[in-house]
Amino acid sequence: MAIFNRHKFQKIAVQIPKNLGWAIAFFSGILMALTTAPVNAWLLAWFALVPLWILVVSYEQPKQVKQQKFLFLPSSFLLLPLLWGIGYHGLALSWIMGIHPMTWLGVPWWPSLAIALFCWAFITLWGAALVVVWAWLFVTFNSLSLVGKISLLDSRPLQGGAGGGNSKFSALIRVLIGTALWCALESLWSSTPLWWTSLSYTQSPHNLAILHLGQLSGPSAVTASIVAVNGLIAEAYLEGSSATDSVTDVTDGIQPPLRFPPWARQKKVKGNNWIFYILPVSLCLFLHIIGWSLYNRPLEVEPQMALKIGIIQGNIPNDIKFDSKGWRRALEGYTAGYKKLADRGVDAVLTPETALPFFWTNEYQRSTLSFYQAILDRGVTAWVGGFGQQDDSMTNSLFAIDPKGEIISRYDKLKLVPLGEYIPFYEILGGIINRLSPLDAHLVPGNSQQLFDTPFGRAIVGICYDSAFAEIFRYQAANGGEFMLAASNNAHYKPPMLAQHHALDVMRAIETDRWAAIATNTGYSAFVNPHGETLWMSRINTYEVQDATIYRRQTQTLYVRWGDWLMPVLLVLAGLARFVIRIK
Repeated sequence: MAIFNRHKFQKIAVQIPKNLGWAIAFFSGILMALTTAPVNAWLLAWFALVPLWILVVSYEQPKQVKQQKFLFLPSSFLLLPLLWGIGYHGLALSWIMGIHPMTWLGVPWWPSLAIALFCWAFITLWGAALVVVWAWLFVTFNSLSLVGKISLLDSRPLQGGAGGGNSKFSALIRVLIGTALWCALESLWSSTPLWWTSLSYTQSPHNLAILHLGQLSGPSAVTASIVAVNGLIAEAYLEGSSATDSVTDVTDGIQPPLRFPPWARQKKVKGNNWIFYILPVSLCLFLHIIGWSLYNRPLEVEPQMALKIGIIQGNIPNDIKFDSKGWRRALEGYTAGYKKLADRGVDAVLTPETALPFFWTNEYQRSTLSFYQAILDRGVTAWVGGFGQQDDSMTNSLFAIDPKGEIISRYDKLKLVPLGEYIPFYEILGGIINRLSPLDAHLVPGNSQQLFDTPFGRAIVGICYDSAFAEIFRYQAANGGEFMLAASNNAHYKPPMLAQHHALDVMRAIETDRWAAIATNTGYSAFVNPHGETLWMSRINTYEVQDATIYRRQTQTLYVRWGDWLMPVLLVLAGLARFVIRIK
């Protein structure tokens, strides 16, 4: 494809590979995925979205659809965000393949592989769909504008980009709209059963300064920071290349659906382009300064609020967890660990998710367990992971058992894992894939407004997959939760998932400004302070018993009090800005 120089009125023989944009989008998505465990290159998140932003903003709609109310974009454009999303979500969530082989569930090896691949592909495309919708909305919103685009540092209209000659925005308004749309879609996505790879968790647990923005408006504050900085870098690049030659296919005189980004075109030499990058650099620095100031606030601890908590990491492999061998090993390991911690003088003992997979709501069944007898003997409160009963179904629960052996509180897991703990569309699929569930009965989720009381005060509780959903923890903190308990299994996943799960728990501790005790079956168990600092972390696939002192807190962050207020504010500001510019 030739490029036409409208300034010199001559054709320049430059060949651009047709799939260049697709490759750039895909590999920039991979760069974003490298910010997560196991690579943890969190710095990449601050520019890994830039190539996709430039490709989207550089898009020019075909002339025949410019006047349509709704923009129907060609597949050549939609592949750009799709490939970026596949690169990011696909690599970041590749640990899902750890569910294979599921022979311990009675699933043969090859069907197990097929199921694992299906799950990986589905959750990858589910996440990539968010990016596609964002790009479509971004271009569509730009196309609804009837005014010229205003440049980054002055009001000179630029030619081309952002939806065509009649569909141009101010660079700053585009950044505002692009950021608001991304945050809104993440918020909507988090209300679905599949939610994990928010852009916000790319900074956890290493960039603690920026994670403290979560105390202001939860994960949206961190996501908005990343998207806004990426958008400003991209707009600075486009502004610095504002003299770039437009692209026309002179072979047939028709403008192509994809307008090549500035790096693929001839440019005029323009000095002082560095000045356009001051704004994104300044914003990034400003956001980190705010986060750093929150991070450096001293942790005020009061001796009377201290709790000495013990954690037992049982290390029971999933292939034996639900048979007699696993039950015996669990009872022996957790009973011995409980006695050891009780002798150390702990106030309470925390076990992982389904550590003792029995019906603890059945008084007769729990009274026969050696762990329960140890509670009666030692008289130390225990928070035990097991199963509860709800009508004819089961719950994955954490029970608070007082020194007298009474269940004084119970938290039922709210976010169940699709296929692992419940079967979506069971009426249709249940007869085909019923054996995927390790349980004989169907699990049901807990109530979204449940609270967990202990002899030491109210706790904030999350079981495994709950850790990905910040609102669960925010609600409990707003209703008096003074410290955080997280219980997980994670035994059947790869180490990157364990590290990413810990990263989510760190974010929840920071957002709620609470000390956290985290117990897992095979790792990583940990103690985390309200600044997100990991005070102790277990090894993987080991039996461990550990205790530490945490402190109850009654503070309430802005996020705990008001929830995610930033996202609707961004949407309102973006709408007002678009309205004002359109009026002008």
